[in-house]
Amino acid sequence: MLTGIYSEETHLPQPLRISIDVEIDCPARFAPDTPLNASKNYLDLKHAATTALPTGVHFTLIEGVADHIAETLFLQDARVRRVQVKIVKLAISEAGEAIGMTLIRHRR
Repeated sequence: MLTGIYSEETHLPQPLRISIDVEIDCPARFAPDTPLNASKNYLDLKHAATTALPTGVHFTLIEGVADHIAETLFLQDARVRRVQVKIVKLAISEAGEAIGMTLIRHRR
């Protein structure tokens, strides 16, 4: 992902670890035979964090990346009520650190 403000970040893609937590309107109970469309397909989450991100666009802040992911999920599915996106900048994390941010958005 193209992100960052420092000169060493702005010309190279940055490796990011993205975690997504989504709250959706769903049935009160999931039986063993509940169909997939009663839940959120995990491939939709993966799409929002990968192929839905614009190619070649430089995001100054990783918060912008998180906002784009959240908006994609809200547009994909009207049942999505809340999205939490956690992004860790792997290039600056050392010795097991998790340097990054968490953004939470609610459907308006």
